[in-house]
Amino acid sequence: MAVLKHELRQGRNALVIWTGIIAFMLGVCVLIYPEMKKQMSEISGMFADMGSFSAAFGMDKINFGEFIGYFGVECGNVLGLGGAFFAALLGISALAKEEKEHTAEFLLTHPVSRGKIVVQKLCSVFLQIAVLNVVVIGVAVLSAFFVGEMPEAKIFALLFLAYFVLQIEVAAICFGISAFISRGGLGIGLGIAALLYFLNIISNLTENAEFLKYITPFGYTEGADIIANGSINMGYLSVGLVLTVIGIGMAFYRYSRKDIA
Repeated sequence: MAVLKHELRQGRNALVIWTGIIAFMLGVCVLIYPEMKKQMSEISGMFADMGSFSAAFGMDKINFGEFIGYFGVECGNVLGLGGAFFAALLGISALAKEEKEHTAEFLLTHPVSRGKIVVQKLCSVFLQIAVLNVVVIGVAVLSAFFVGEMPEAKIFALLFLAYFVLQIEVAAICFGISAFISRGGLGIGLGIAALLYFLNIISNLTENAEFLKYITPFGYTEGADIIANGSINMGYLSVGLVLTVIGIGMAFYRYSRKDIA
């Protein structure tokens, strides 16, 4: 457990900063809804008629004038992308930083197997993601209660569950890549998160690219689809879970055989 505790202490500041920023932005988006609600009927119609732009963000499938529709879009932009970036940064640096920061010699001389190191580092990544989501959910619920909006609990829960799984998947993929690199991979992590986000936008623009939703976790976190169908697309989610397992498996396989400098 020493590695786990050390990882949590080391990542404490970043966790506080990212959690604070994402929670603050999401809270502000909810708190300004009453002011925007007065003009929502016009705004909703305008967004629905913006063609490709509306389709790219799913605003052609929901009523942006209702709180749950508004929240679904804002949640996707704030928690989805922000959470994906945070998860990517956690995952991509988890194993690679030991060589980058020249701490591998100290770590590997301890009576702890490489397998246990991977397990504890992975647990650290997932725990930090869980903490971020608990805080963000609390802020979102309190903000909604403060403005007098009580969305359907099932839809609210599905939205947050989808984004939590998204962050786990992105973290797992980057965690697997982290075992193959020995230098700073922050650019790789952010690039992967951004790429997955834009793949979903592309898949919304044309039916010919709809298959991309099986590749990107943003496919099963589409707020418009969750709100309209009342469920998460299990086809997209199943592929995401498989990619999560592959990412974790890659980390164990590579790190246990890696010649660490």
